[in-house]
Amino acid sequence: MITVQGVVDRVGPTLLRTVLPGERGVTDVVIAELGRRTHVADGDLVLGVTVNTAGKAAELVEYCGAHGAAAVLLKPPLAASSGALTAARDTGTAVVEVHNATAWAQLVWLLRTVLDAAEDDEHATEPGNQGLGDLFRLADAAAAVVDAPVTIEDANSRVLAYSARQDRTDPARVSTIMGRRVPDDVLARFRSRGVFRDLSRGRTTIFVPAQRDGTLPRLIVPIRMGGELLGSMWAVVPGPVSDERAAAFADTAPVVALHLLRRRALADAERRRSAELVRTMLQGKGSVRLAAAELDLDNEPHRVVAIDVDTTDALDAEGLRLALWERISAGVGRRPAVTELHGVLYAIVPDQAGWPALSEALRSETGALVGAGSPAEITELADSRAQAEEALSLVRARLVHGPVASHDEAWPVVALHRVAAAAVPTAAADLGPLPVLRAHDEQTGSSYVDTLYEWLRHPGDPKAAARALRIHANTLRYRMTRLTELTGLNLDDPDTRMAVTVQLATTRWA
Repeated sequence: MITVQGVVDRVGPTLLRTVLPGERGVTDVVIAELGRRTHVADGDLVLGVTVNTAGKAAELVEYCGAHGAAAVLLKPPLAASSGALTAARDTGTAVVEVHNATAWAQLVWLLRTVLDAAEDDEHATEPGNQGLGDLFRLADAAAAVVDAPVTIEDANSRVLAYSARQDRTDPARVSTIMGRRVPDDVLARFRSRGVFRDLSRGRTTIFVPAQRDGTLPRLIVPIRMGGELLGSMWAVVPGPVSDERAAAFADTAPVVALHLLRRRALADAERRRSAELVRTMLQGKGSVRLAAAELDLDNEPHRVVAIDVDTTDALDAEGLRLALWERISAGVGRRPAVTELHGVLYAIVPDQAGWPALSEALRSETGALVGAGSPAEITELADSRAQAEEALSLVRARLVHGPVASHDEAWPVVALHRVAAAAVPTAAADLGPLPVLRAHDEQTGSSYVDTLYEWLRHPGDPKAAARALRIHANTLRYRMTRLTELTGLNLDDPDTRMAVTVQLATTRWA
């Protein structure tokens, strides 16, 4: 793992200077957001983009150091302020000064380039991985051939490597590199122009002219091997490219394809091994602690998260699950351990350092249905799995609002559902006058059952009950008079009210 000083050395003294060294390894780059408590994990380089006072600098360094950050990057004079340095010494984090004239966006590119290249270099030293560190060098070579900045992307539009000279591009490329994935709005624009359809059809090169929103022209080359689309290379070009230069750019694709195949083979083997370890932990059988150690899970409370997709098409569902698995495994917050069982994805995430980021990310995924168990000790995840599956079943049945539910937060719905499910076999909902109301609603189209339900849900507040039914309060009162005349219900009796409430909950929540 590369150190803070290693990152500073690779970026160069023109942009970065170590003010206070540290010994923690670096794993990722995080931007501190204005007005929000930034999620920080072990090994993060935290960029103080919005920090503008010495007090805020000291507060950020103290918070990041307490959460295991490798270093905090600040511009002068904040990097040398006494409060920031004191906080850094107390928490063991490093402080790095960023040259005043450096653009933060440019620095993010440079830092992620350094980290990605360092990670590839580490893989390259492992047995069987020789040559895997060359993707960034291949991106530079392809950029030299086409004389334009290049990205290498996988089949899911995730950025694997990119060349230098990205400062000569456009906002679409900037957001792609900063997010390490082509944003959805950018994908939609290229999809509307038929780019991905052309990629799938096997064209050698695809030229996309400049767009009205300012997006510069693109020259795109599919990366194929044995008829399979592995990814693509995207060059931001000033205009149409000569046939000779486009052909030379396309000639680099087979070399890149070999590297992508090797990377995928390694990733598939690691994923299979990780999936088996996750299954061991979910079942709570065998060497659970050994599995946790091999998955590098800390000894802290974790949650099991069950993830399904909202589609009835089996083939489409499989594709959506694979895409979700890819995105989750690529790292959302603290990278979760993931497996698939019976058509459902299961992830194990730290409660504090993983679940908030994963929950937020999954809410933005179209078609994802998510249930999370309560936090549990690392050896007791079988219970959290059962809770995750129960929460997921409530999401599928639309008994909770939204696509994501955690068992501990959705406990009122869980309780109602359990009571209702237990009452169904007893036919309790068929006792008394409630069947009369149901029959009347079916025959006349009235809504007396719904009216009674909302009246009981909002005791003493007829206006709230009327709002829930989207009717006037006087209409509610009229309906209540009519349904009591029809059934003879004595709603002044507390036991009758409770019994009818249980009956209606049974029909609504089972």
